[in-house]
Amino acid sequence: MSEPVHGTWEPTPAARWEDAFLSGNGRHGAMVFGDPDSDRVIVNQHGLVRPNGGENARPPALAAALPELQDRLLAGDTTAGDDFTDGRPLQWVQPFHPAFQVRLRRPAARRHSYRREVDFTTGVVRAECDGWRSDVFVSRADDVVVQYVTEPGLTVDVTLDHRLPGAPRDVSVGHGAVLTPEGALLTLRARYPGGDRAYTGVTLAVVTGGRTRTGLPGIRVAGAGAVLLLTRVRRHTGELDVLAEAGSLRALLPDGDEDPYRRLLDRHTGRHRSAYLRAGLDLDADPDERALPGSELVSLPRSPALVERLFAAGRYHLLSASGMLPPRLTGLWTGEWDTAWSGAFTTDANVNLQTASAAAAALPEVTEAHAALVYGQLPHWRDNARSVFGTRGVVAPAHTDGESGHLHHFSRDYPLHVWTAGADWLLKPLVDHDEVRGARDPRLAAALDEVACFYEDFLTRTDADGHLVVVPSYSPENHPAGSGPVAVNAAMDLSAARHALLTAADYHPGPGAERRRALAARLPPHRINDEGALAEWARDGLRDNYDHRHLSHLYGVWPLDEINPYDTPELAAAAHRALALRGAENDSAHGHLHHALVAARLGDAERVAGALGNVLAGDYFHVSLMSGHYPHRHVYNADAAHTLPAVLIEMLVHSTPGRLVLFPALPTAYPTGRLHGIRTRFGAEIDLDWGPARRTAVVRPARTVRVDLRTSSGARTLQLRAGEDCVLTQGPQ
Repeated sequence: MSEPVHGTWEPTPAARWEDAFLSGNGRHGAMVFGDPDSDRVIVNQHGLVRPNGGENARPPALAAALPELQDRLLAGDTTAGDDFTDGRPLQWVQPFHPAFQVRLRRPAARRHSYRREVDFTTGVVRAECDGWRSDVFVSRADDVVVQYVTEPGLTVDVTLDHRLPGAPRDVSVGHGAVLTPEGALLTLRARYPGGDRAYTGVTLAVVTGGRTRTGLPGIRVAGAGAVLLLTRVRRHTGELDVLAEAGSLRALLPDGDEDPYRRLLDRHTGRHRSAYLRAGLDLDADPDERALPGSELVSLPRSPALVERLFAAGRYHLLSASGMLPPRLTGLWTGEWDTAWSGAFTTDANVNLQTASAAAAALPEVTEAHAALVYGQLPHWRDNARSVFGTRGVVAPAHTDGESGHLHHFSRDYPLHVWTAGADWLLKPLVDHDEVRGARDPRLAAALDEVACFYEDFLTRTDADGHLVVVPSYSPENHPAGSGPVAVNAAMDLSAARHALLTAADYHPGPGAERRRALAARLPPHRINDEGALAEWARDGLRDNYDHRHLSHLYGVWPLDEINPYDTPELAAAAHRALALRGAENDSAHGHLHHALVAARLGDAERVAGALGNVLAGDYFHVSLMSGHYPHRHVYNADAAHTLPAVLIEMLVHSTPGRLVLFPALPTAYPTGRLHGIRTRFGAEIDLDWGPARRTAVVRPARTVRVDLRTSSGARTLQLRAGEDCVLTQGPQ
């Protein structure tokens, strides 16, 4: 019996940058075309953002005008929020962009054989053709892009070239190429206009045999046996000490006869392989379909082999994009300077969906990257709270470039400056991580306290029933039918406020905790509308607008556990009705997969299969198995690629600190399979095995705990003891 493929391959080079195979270490990324005659490796660095004014933008000073806005909204003025602004135009965050491409040109020759592949277990992208071979990976151990090219009598020109699609003319670029005893040194220095911000790429070329000569902008190698290229990119202001950077690259080369490429690869693989192999999915796919190149497999949307490979690719790309920061809208990669939506971190859905599998899929590296973004921006979040709302605590922006956390990206149609639920959503994965590992991060405890402080100051208005009112309130990125988008009591805001206050109380016991629990209890309940659906706004008179890509109002179902079929069946039924009424609007991939995640929590296997099928059959995946934002691979975007593993896990297993749900929403399309290495929020690892006759779960607890077990057979209490495996079985389904 064959096993799932941990990689993908193609019989031709990439003609488009979107089809380039990917490697990354969470700081540097590489996009590999694999063309023997004119090979290109686009180098990305997570922190490369181009100044556009967003770097200096600050949150609007609107706190003094807030009481009047609240009065008008509570009086029923549905357009009151239209002029809650300081008059500024929409200011995008600084756009993410590529550094440059490493170009290798060799004399063209007739091709008799060709293959390129990426190995997910090592992160190595390899291309081979008639004795020529190129291996590329990005080292997790040494933070360097490594390319090793071999061929008898290798003759090749090597250059660094920033001229990728959309490259601005006002970026000043200089090149350098010198020979040193250790190898040729190539540099590319790019300075942004209007200041001293710049970045520099340094490539050390170590040539085996042959002759090497310089000639700007690069070098020519003739008659060699191999070329090893080591590349790094540094952001800086002023001048960079290029010699020091070159010295750090030379220090990676071993003394003596040890193979430098093998040494670099071994150091990297030890870190990457262990992380990637922690979890995996096997759907007993057809061996012949498993052997297909990705370009053919993506045309088989009903193939379990496609789902296996996308699960593997999703974990690989998510791991590779996470380190210095979590994944952007494009992960860690782009091949053009005009990246859609600035290649930002969009926190009202996208980054949260992309990282949704981190805790369960055993990728703490992703959570740590997510934490780096959050904790690095808390001072700016405090500025947002003070400036817009006049409160203590923190308010997160809906868009960030990774540098600034200031809230400045908003407009009349998208009043993201009044969205208050972001901090809770961004901290939720960090709470899950604490639950999985069974320890509490003091940084998280402090951040949760600040979110609760914001709500203590912000929640001051009440309704006729004595309930607190969230005003202003915004449900990203929707608006009530016939009304302006700034409203009252959005369901997401209610869920987030409740969750933030209760979680902070849990992390900080004492008198303050009771005060926060009491405040949470005063928030109004969710509203069920005339159609039996959970209303997006818990305010009479605000009508639902169903055809929308976002499902913000179902935040209480996913990622929270506030609404579920076991504790709140009436609300769960209303949420299910709201999900059924929801349209797909413009078919954004994140909308379909968000739909699937909510459906899985509600136990609707058919709806999970439908949403998943929309993505698998919608031509969302490039040959690289990175995805598009829209059908037909329109707009390079990591949402589908990174979120899909979370959907596949949620349909098979869900956990809370006190509950384990097995096979909640398994589609009939996958009648047999295995899922291993899944982590739970009560401190256990789970392996699942299922087929028509039996379902088995092996639970390996690291902590002694009692949990509520839910299966299709019903409910029972499960007593788990640390270090003792527990095997659970079910009969025919």
